[in-house]
Amino acid sequence: MPNSSKTDRSHIKRHSERAHYDKESIYKIIDEAFICHVSFALDDQPFVIPTIHARSDDQILLHGSKGSRLLQVVKSGAPLSICVTHMDGLVLARSAMHSSMNYRSVVLFGTGEEITDNPKKLEAMEIFFEHLIPGRWRDIRHPNQKELDMTAVVAVEIEEASAKIRTGPPIDDEEDSSLPIWAGVVPFRLAAGEPEEEPGLNEEITLPNYLL
Repeated sequence: MPNSSKTDRSHIKRHSERAHYDKESIYKIIDEAFICHVSFALDDQPFVIPTIHARSDDQILLHGSKGSRLLQVVKSGAPLSICVTHMDGLVLARSAMHSSMNYRSVVLFGTGEEITDNPKKLEAMEIFFEHLIPGRWRDIRHPNQKELDMTAVVAVEIEEASAKIRTGPPIDDEEDSSLPIWAGVVPFRLAAGEPEEEPGLNEEITLPNYLL
């Protein structure tokens, strides 16, 4: 994806001051997310499917069952739109209409291609696991040939994208600023909890360092 790529479909018109078109901003938002939403049309019916993703250079990697409708559409080369969103806080203004959210979002456009070469499929699977839990790929059993044959892995080339970011406190109308109502931001953060071991797990197996 070239820096500052922008056409009518990726141009942000509403609150354009919050728009970002540079790779660094866009890829940072993509890489911090675990789930994306993939939009496509099939037989004149629109669909939006949530799924796990990972990024490799200028491509979004997706995977799943070979029978998946989503992956059938993606690997056909049909045009796609993919969205990633982070909610960073509730923005509580004194007025209902000025209340908002702090957020970071990306909408990208591209087309997909199936990865059929087994070594490249395994490389893509490693990228998925390292994105979700860095260090996990070294511990787990890797997919065997039967499992690889049942799994579709696709790469969506990012043709263009835009990010939209809102930060900061609420912006009330001047006449509302004296109202005796609390105003500010309630931050939200995605955080992992304490790992919960499988019932009956061998007591000699300890929690790996990458989960501490």
